[in-house]
Amino acid sequence: MHDSVAALKPALHPVYARLLCAELQRRGFAPGEILEGLPLSWQQLHESNQFLSFDQMRQLIERGVQLSDCPWLGLEVGLRTPASAHGTLGAAMIASKNLPSAMLLLQRYAGLRQNLANLKFEHEPEFAAVLEEWVDLGPVREYLHCQLLGGLVQLLTAMTGQELPQQLKIEWPFDAPAWAHEYQRIAQHNSFGFSQLRVVLGSTLVNSPSLAADDEALQRLLRDCDLQLQRLQAGGTLAQRVRMQLQQSEGHMPTLQAMAAKENLTERTFMRHLQAEGTSFQQLLDEVRQERACWMLAHTDSTVEAIAYALGYEDASNFSRTFKRWCGQTPKDYRHQHAS
Repeated sequence: MHDSVAALKPALHPVYARLLCAELQRRGFAPGEILEGLPLSWQQLHESNQFLSFDQMRQLIERGVQLSDCPWLGLEVGLRTPASAHGTLGAAMIASKNLPSAMLLLQRYAGLRQNLANLKFEHEPEFAAVLEEWVDLGPVREYLHCQLLGGLVQLLTAMTGQELPQQLKIEWPFDAPAWAHEYQRIAQHNSFGFSQLRVVLGSTLVNSPSLAADDEALQRLLRDCDLQLQRLQAGGTLAQRVRMQLQQSEGHMPTLQAMAAKENLTERTFMRHLQAEGTSFQQLLDEVRQERACWMLAHTDSTVEAIAYALGYEDASNFSRTFKRWCGQTPKDYRHQHAS
């Protein structure tokens, strides 16, 4: 179960999934068509700020590329991303004095938006940002690099007023695709086949002041970023902590009684707090079970009976009925469609 635990950990703020869904809607696809058979709820995706797991995002990306028949879809989504999509972090970057200061904020507070990679900087012989992946992004590496980098380009454009493509050199960590000419929209100088994503920024861009530099606003925004980061590091809300514990469990899932005891709460108080946050233990349990069931069907050879038992179901037929309610198809049909 170790691989599934890693794939199902919180990885990405849902705004990046919402942006993908919005692009697919612009292309004429309905919500039901976009999420059909995926372990995602349209309402939850658009109302909750709970991070998506990497596996949830991977499935949504693969569906989006399939529906749109656009292999450079990540680039399209990234270049449509408004600065506001990056929340308080984006606002703080825009209020900082210059591009190097903004990039340092991105490095410091990246965990507010994603847990997939770490940003490092090189200062000689030229200023460059290097992305170190924490998760093997596999078949969605190109999409995620394009969406996140495209969004960053839009934010830095708003911050500096500069045309960025002429001032960027990008080394991409995948082979040159047949649609490599599309990458001219994000940078005029693109190279492929490197081990890491590396973005070199021209000296004019690096030395450009921020158009909206505001130290007083920046200090307020940084305090907000610090508070958000502290909440995340403390495990977030009760619902977020419970979900994390369920995601990190191996073997049988913890019971309501065990989770209440871990939080030093009575079962009744535990349930009341979750209700106040708009959820329940059973709802969180079902969400994690669904994610893990989908992952195991797609990535392992375990039988349906073994998966049912691993998720705490004593009856495989009960699990199959529940899975069909979740995903609109039987476990067998899901495996046939999604097996890697």
